[in-house]
Amino acid sequence: MSLKKIIQILGEPYFSNEFVAIYHLDCKEGLQKMLANKIKIDSTITSPPYNIGKEYEKALSVPEYIDWLAEISDLIYQVTKNNGSYLLNLGYLKLESQARALPIPYLIWDKIKFYLNQEIVWNYGAGVACKNYLSPRNEKILWYVKNIEEYIFNLDAIRDPDVKYPNSKKNGKLRANTLGKNPSDVWQIAKVTTGANRSSQERTNHPAQFPEDLVLRMILGFTNENDLILEPFLGSGTTTVVAMKNNRQCIGFELNKHYCEIAKQRIEQVECLLQSKKVTLF
Repeated sequence: MSLKKIIQILGEPYFSNEFVAIYHLDCKEGLQKMLANKIKIDSTITSPPYNIGKEYEKALSVPEYIDWLAEISDLIYQVTKNNGSYLLNLGYLKLESQARALPIPYLIWDKIKFYLNQEIVWNYGAGVACKNYLSPRNEKILWYVKNIEEYIFNLDAIRDPDVKYPNSKKNGKLRANTLGKNPSDVWQIAKVTTGANRSSQERTNHPAQFPEDLVLRMILGFTNENDLILEPFLGSGTTTVVAMKNNRQCIGFELNKHYCEIAKQRIEQVECLLQSKKVTLF
């Protein structure tokens, strides 16, 4: 189903172009509309709220939060194509009297209908410095697939070019793939940082922004060109802009109108960039 047809079904978006449609809408309502109208997507790439008191969250008990996330994930499962994937970035939460920083994947992984293909560790260099316990420097990405016999994995697109011995040979043949070594399940990618002297170039007015480099690796590795990607927790719109830059389409839902506007502005900047490249070519 084309993006244009999907927009006709879902109704007027907050913003759209040939690549993306973003809706100022609760993702549960949006997903229910998609399900009712048999709209299917190729992949979901998202980072939901962690239930840790951020400005964009509604406070829930831990059991309520896990039930809510499982319900959203179930709707995503139903609107995903048979060879589709669900890439779910999760951090930590506090469990009163039991845990300071409990990894959310421990609580949710088996409550999702998809098949858990692998856990990816996202390691980042900068973050909160702690004195009484170890400074946190990682989050997880749960890589779920719907069909364990048929799913998208583009190994060459995400190979690591940092090969220590690129010209090493065995029996006269190169030992290493010239595109790079096989990627591991630990990804070292910088966070979007703040501060007068270290703020990331891509930084927006969003308190928990998805890094473009992280989303890029997920898009290149687990989706194909022209695929339709879902971002149910749009935030600042990182998934949409990376999708556009890499010839994918994206539908996003976001409850906060201010964040919708941030996403729109970022999308418009990418539109200008892509248009300038077309002009240069001709």
